[in-house]
Amino acid sequence: MKLSYRKIFLGLLSLMGMTAFPSAQTASQNSSTLETAIFAGGCFWCMTPPFEKLEGVVQVFSGYTDGTGTNPTYGDYAENGFVEAVRVTYDPSKISYSKLLDVFWRQINPTDAGGQFVDRGPQYRSAIFYLDENQRDLAEKSKAALEKSGRFDKPIVTEIKKASAFYNAEEYHQDYYKKNPLRYKFYRFNAGRDQFLEKVWGKDAAVHSMPATSDGRTNDKSELKKRLTPLQYKVTQEKGTEPPFKNEYWNNEKEGIYVDRVSGVPLFSSKDKFDSGTGWPSFVRPLEPGNIVEKEDPGLFTTRTEVRCKLSDSHLGHVFNDGPAPTGLRYCMNSAALRFIPKEDLEKEGYGQYKKLFP
Repeated sequence: MKLSYRKIFLGLLSLMGMTAFPSAQTASQNSSTLETAIFAGGCFWCMTPPFEKLEGVVQVFSGYTDGTGTNPTYGDYAENGFVEAVRVTYDPSKISYSKLLDVFWRQINPTDAGGQFVDRGPQYRSAIFYLDENQRDLAEKSKAALEKSGRFDKPIVTEIKKASAFYNAEEYHQDYYKKNPLRYKFYRFNAGRDQFLEKVWGKDAAVHSMPATSDGRTNDKSELKKRLTPLQYKVTQEKGTEPPFKNEYWNNEKEGIYVDRVSGVPLFSSKDKFDSGTGWPSFVRPLEPGNIVEKEDPGLFTTRTEVRCKLSDSHLGHVFNDGPAPTGLRYCMNSAALRFIPKEDLEKEGYGQYKKLFP
């Protein structure tokens, strides 16, 4: 993927903990006419798109705030008391701070003091960080109105605090929903955020999650041909089979997980990988059974059981009943259908929940 000079520069500034320069869109305006808002609502991946899609919002950065020390990173921000947040730069002549507050409340569970949805811990708590007394007043009035509305049957625990230093997160976190659309959709759906918001707000949810087909699959074959190699496309989209002993992972002994090449959803763990002697990566069980589907695959001489990714509908391989204990199964996969994430990269790649598999 090509990165513009500006993106590289912003990424370097983020890593140094410096305030990023405005985007090209911002630079064309008088900076004195723009204002900033900072919100925390759990995973910052999910808090970016609702604001970015609003008329009058100039830019949104994911980052860390309200902690101790300087220059937090994704690896240490939580232990230093920082919270994941988004910094919204907007034009008050086109959109008001009150409107931003209205959108903010429709993205979170304001009654949850222990995190947000599937993400637990104080680093995922919800908060409004005001930059001046006017913002503080509007935030408190907005919170009071929400409490009075009776929308929630539990107390509103979202904090309203004075803003402190905000540090941009690493570049790969910025606009994550654009860079990794299928993985983002998978994460967001499994987090339970949208289901909760729809239940509470109904047609007024204004969730602004990414549009997707009903099952989250991608049907854009031309896009897949651009980002997959010919072999990867043949295997995943045309049920091809790669050569044995001449593929990427058949003898990979590193610790980590294997994800779907197309969507990025977790499929298998190195903990369950074994040498089947067949020349293809083989596993005794899937890491996440709910992420795969098995189908009968009638052939010329026998019927096999095909394994496909539930989200992307990519062909992965086949499962056989000749594997070792404890399952007696052999999930024989194509390397071309998988992508390996080493254990040391799990946090950075967004699979931090699987770090516990590799103490």
